[in-house]
Amino acid sequence: MSRKVAPLTLDRFEELHAPCRSCLFWELDPVRRGRVLPGEEAGEKDAWLSRVLREWGSCGRVVLVDDQPVGYVIYVPAAYVPGAAGFPTAPVSSDAVLMTTMWVHPDHRGGGLGRMLIQGMARDLIERGGIRAVEAFGDRGMRSGVHGQRCAAPEPFLARVGFKTHRPHPTAPRLRMDLRGALRWREEVEGALERLLGVVRPKQPAPKATRTFRRAGSKTRLPRRREAPGQ
Repeated sequence: MSRKVAPLTLDRFEELHAPCRSCLFWELDPVRRGRVLPGEEAGEKDAWLSRVLREWGSCGRVVLVDDQPVGYVIYVPAAYVPGAAGFPTAPVSSDAVLMTTMWVHPDHRGGGLGRMLIQGMARDLIERGGIRAVEAFGDRGMRSGVHGQRCAAPEPFLARVGFKTHRPHPTAPRLRMDLRGALRWREEVEGALERLLGVVRPKQPAPKATRTFRRAGSKTRLPRRREAPGQ
């Protein structure tokens, strides 16, 4: 079974069949959301995603199992998600982007795919440069469920993958991941992997000594060749 993380595209998003596929909680403010006619939600979501990809660039990652998308994460500057203003711990810090939705198909949960998505997101943001952190609103316990929907990632999951509470709240805390810390974590992981490979990799034979020649003008004397008797 192959598993990998790839950039989110419109084509891959359409293949996901996620319950959030037609949800516009993040993308539109309550007034505009109420004007969307039934059956047009998915089209509005596609238009929003296309706009973000065009104006800001890559804004998500999908996780593929045997080349089939089974989960995704979306992250954008807060200006693209007016729905975030509905959280009691808003607004997002000015130096951070917001991770909005993360979803993994129920048949594939518990196997580390969510962590792979978070790592793919952090890697993308670090390589882009100029972004100090990523923040997310956490969904805490049965008392939560923003506006009757679970539109935020579970707080315990966010804490396990490197987020720390930035603004506490009983049901919807805002958490933050410092990308500089994520970069150090990635370097430590890569260094540990290299050390592990160094342990298990078979030792290579030592290179044979090469003959050196005396440089012109050098006073180093070479040992005289002992002549055999009779020569």
